[in-house]
Amino acid sequence: MLVDWVELTGFRSYPHVRLEPEAGINVLVGDNASGKTNVLEAIAYLASLRSFRNAADVALVNDEAEAAVVRGSVERGESSSLIEVEIPRQGRRRVQVNGQRPARSSDLLGHLRVVVFLPDDLDVVKRGPAYRRDFIDRTAVQLWPGAYLDQQEYERSVRQRNSLLRQEGRDADSTTLGVWNQRMSQAGAKVMERRAQTVDAIATWVRATYVQLAGEEADVRFEYVSKWEGTLETDLETGEQAARLLAALEENDRIDRERRVTTVGPHRDEPVVYLNGKDTRSKASQGEQRTLMLAMRLASHEAITAAVGEPPALLLDDVFSELDRERAGALAGALPAAQTFITTARFEEVPVEGHRWTVEEARIR
Repeated sequence: MLVDWVELTGFRSYPHVRLEPEAGINVLVGDNASGKTNVLEAIAYLASLRSFRNAADVALVNDEAEAAVVRGSVERGESSSLIEVEIPRQGRRRVQVNGQRPARSSDLLGHLRVVVFLPDDLDVVKRGPAYRRDFIDRTAVQLWPGAYLDQQEYERSVRQRNSLLRQEGRDADSTTLGVWNQRMSQAGAKVMERRAQTVDAIATWVRATYVQLAGEEADVRFEYVSKWEGTLETDLETGEQAARLLAALEENDRIDRERRVTTVGPHRDEPVVYLNGKDTRSKASQGEQRTLMLAMRLASHEAITAAVGEPPALLLDDVFSELDRERAGALAGALPAAQTFITTARFEEVPVEGHRWTVEEARIR
């Protein structure tokens, strides 16, 4: 899977720029705020239709433009795809694949797959469960693009149910609440199925990669804490998962009415990662946490490669500057054979050979 070229118009800091990257390692070098990360963000947007900074679409539009346009050509095996996304300052974005508008914007998912390393990745290990849920769900979409629609449907159901509870509280109509209970439980079960498959897909790779990066034996284990008997058992039928969630919603009916919010469901679950029996959020050192997060990203890359038969693009945003020399060397040695984009302010901090691109004044050369 290769990005042949990518072109940005009115995107973030770029009035217009075009990059034709090498098939191997591409190192984008520039000062802070020069626009290096914006290029990676644009490539990732073509793959996922969302900013890896969790920015709203309107924030991607250059201050001097009425719309941002991101275009790119992606080569996959014997075929290629031209992906084009227009993000207007007002109104809905427009998506085209090979000159045709897909029935749904989400239909472009899978034409390009990426794995992103960010300086903020440490939050996935250090902070609350929402970060780990998001890591699992985003990886699930890279593995199975259809998971995106299930996640959207679940989030929509939760919003609608919460809106009803917020407006009417104890007086919420039971029939209407029951409709949202059903929709939420059905979509939630599908989300859980993909979470289970995702964790199962990366679990073995995480341990092996952690050992490679840390240079010592270790045991890495995922645990999933749920208040409604949700589980990451891969052999559990989707219908059984849905029945458990529906029962929990009905059981918590009074509490939800009083609190005016949905208190149980996959959106409240707590994935936990253990390293040698320690909860890594509170009991692992920062070095262990950073190594584990690198291992989780590399494991997701291995899982995606195994699932689709070709490696996704790797996007590493200023990652090496966060590592000491030993860990930087270990990461360099663990990088898979894939098209890779690395940003850095200092070229000498990147311990891998690659084509150097200079980024300055909204230009790339």
